[in-house]
Amino acid sequence: MRIHVLEDYQELSHKAASFVASQIILRPHSVLGLATGSTPRGLYSHLIQMEDLDFRGVQTFNLDEYLGLERDHPHSYYYYMQEHLFRHINISRAGIHIPPGQPDDLEQACREYDRAITAAGGIDLQILGIGHNGHIGFNEPASRLKTATHVVDLSPTTIEANSRFFSSPEEVPRRAISMGLGSIMRARKILLLASGGDKAEIVARTVGGEITTRVPASLLQLHQEVIIMVDKEAGSQLPRGQDGSE
Repeated sequence: MRIHVLEDYQELSHKAASFVASQIILRPHSVLGLATGSTPRGLYSHLIQMEDLDFRGVQTFNLDEYLGLERDHPHSYYYYMQEHLFRHINISRAGIHIPPGQPDDLEQACREYDRAITAAGGIDLQILGIGHNGHIGFNEPASRLKTATHVVDLSPTTIEANSRFFSSPEEVPRRAISMGLGSIMRARKILLLASGGDKAEIVARTVGGEITTRVPASLLQLHQEVIIMVDKEAGSQLPRGQDGSE
């Protein structure tokens, strides 16, 4: 793992955007795995401002989507991606892949999503956030984790954390469709972002704690090319030598 502790959220977002932009410039037909939530918003905002950055050859695969929400629902991840990135850049609509929120056949939809990732050649750069309980995508802590795209029951802590985007916790969907750990771990490079003191403990456990399915992000220790970018607050519990300090 390579760990970068940045001064604040703005610097974190700028550095992350520069990293993603370099990937696209060096490989114009890159396959990107994308995350939603509050942390990547700054990254996407900076990418939008890079007017010369060409997304025409890029394909994207989002990590997850709530089940039961229509695409135009303001809390769907399809809507999130359109508002925060896609409608502002020159990416081909055919290159955008987001798990369906209302599939006719859930199992078939999961299989087709995995087949599409394989057909694209796999993910070159996977962007991740991290939940307070260590989930990545919607791969929640469990005794076993699924490798393929699957339907997941969201944990109470995830529902509570995501309720800030809704009027109340009761409005948060209880299930989602999520890319599995297999597709994430097969990505050639992984960029994990975290911001804020409330993420400090789980960042430290991800980087230096026990590798366990009870902290799904800890499995990233097994990947050969992981870059972790955090602001000072999120990196405040990293031991000296793991915190990016010289």
